[in-house]
Amino acid sequence: MSVSMTSSRRITIALAWGAACHGAFAIGVGLMIYHLFFGLLQSWGAVPWPWAIGANLALLTQFPLAHSLLLTPRGRKILALIGPDERLATTNYALIASLQLALLFAFWTPSGVILWQAEGALFWTMCAAYAVAWGYLMLAILQSGVQLQSGMLGWLAMARGRDPQFPDLPTHGLYRVTRQPIYLGFALTLWTMPTYTPDQLALAVLWTAYCALAPRHKEARFEKIYGDRFRAYRQRVPYWLPFPRKAPQDGETPAQ
Repeated sequence: MSVSMTSSRRITIALAWGAACHGAFAIGVGLMIYHLFFGLLQSWGAVPWPWAIGANLALLTQFPLAHSLLLTPRGRKILALIGPDERLATTNYALIASLQLALLFAFWTPSGVILWQAEGALFWTMCAAYAVAWGYLMLAILQSGVQLQSGMLGWLAMARGRDPQFPDLPTHGLYRVTRQPIYLGFALTLWTMPTYTPDQLALAVLWTAYCALAPRHKEARFEKIYGDRFRAYRQRVPYWLPFPRKAPQDGETPAQ
């Protein structure tokens, strides 16, 4: 096979992987936005009760479990083995996460119970809050490195015939006031819809706990990668909620 054919095939595969990843991302996020707005009452699952409890619990836990396990050293090795090129690892991660979201929100079996539903001016206030939460999340994704978060980093590197160039430690924009704006934004989307149901509350409680705890593992990885630079950043910027930090004690050097 000629070099040009090899290059052509590599680019074709990379573009196909990218299309699959971004298509799945759009579907997964779209389903999440739609079904969360209605408190998961519009989801299409039809497992008979009480078996639906187990099915919903499985859907509820599969996303945070896989999302965390695939970021471990062994998980990253598995991601690199999926597909024809190890550079697609980050694309595979985004693709799998998107499919997991689509699976959960499409096949959740609704309880049919409404605990609270906003009406009148409050309905539009909650709609605005929901839109702001999603806008905040998208801005956090953009500022953290949209190529990495969207899965573009892997397939684009393969198409160019280069190694992936990972973004630097984000410390600008939203990252100046909280170290984990993506997890915070994700949690906000779980609580700002105008319809509250047992389904939505189960999802919100479990996934908010995940959003609060999971970044600990990410930060341990960042500390190994960035060392003193990350430790200085961690000292001056709050972990999750943007509360003011205590001033340095006498004799301490403020982080630069």
